[in-house]
Amino acid sequence: MVYVKICGLSEPEHVTTAVEAGADAIGFVMTRSPRRIAPERAAELAALVPAHVLTVGVFRGEDPDTVRAAALASGVRAIQLHGKHPHGDFTALKDLGLRLIRAVDAEADLRCGAYDEDLLLVDAPHAGSGQAWDWAAVRARASGQWLLAGGLSPSNVTEAIAAAAPWGVDVSSGVETSPGVKDSALIRAFLETVRRAG
Repeated sequence: MVYVKICGLSEPEHVTTAVEAGADAIGFVMTRSPRRIAPERAAELAALVPAHVLTVGVFRGEDPDTVRAAALASGVRAIQLHGKHPHGDFTALKDLGLRLIRAVDAEADLRCGAYDEDLLLVDAPHAGSGQAWDWAAVRARASGQWLLAGGLSPSNVTEAIAAAAPWGVDVSSGVETSPGVKDSALIRAFLETVRRAG
């Protein structure tokens, strides 16, 4: 079964939909983004998520102390550091006992665990753009437990899984009607499509 993360959720109804439709992980963006929510809001949403679904706080560029404070305030069970975070940022957060996710583009080291992370996420060259990219290019380079992201949607995720053979997939803008506005029908469609494909 392909692991599925639904990212950038900000409303209770969409969290509930994702859980009921079978998501393995749910991401709350706590960094600069149209999908940004405060740690307090993330805590309210995370409280709706059962223990078997991973809750992820998403950060980009913040220092470890800022990430630590937001992760503890929100109660998420995983931290995703997006972009060019040094190895030391992951090391500095290890003591929290949370799962760590390293999110990078295809030019980075694509060995899961290279920075002591638990999961690797390989994103489009322009993260958050919603644009499809050359998924097949990472098939032979990414290793371990890694998620494909960037430009995925219900209409193309089957193609993307066939091209890249990822361990998991991550979607955000592909289940939105406009930037930051999720759609329950699209969330369900995405999960149903992935389950058929994987």
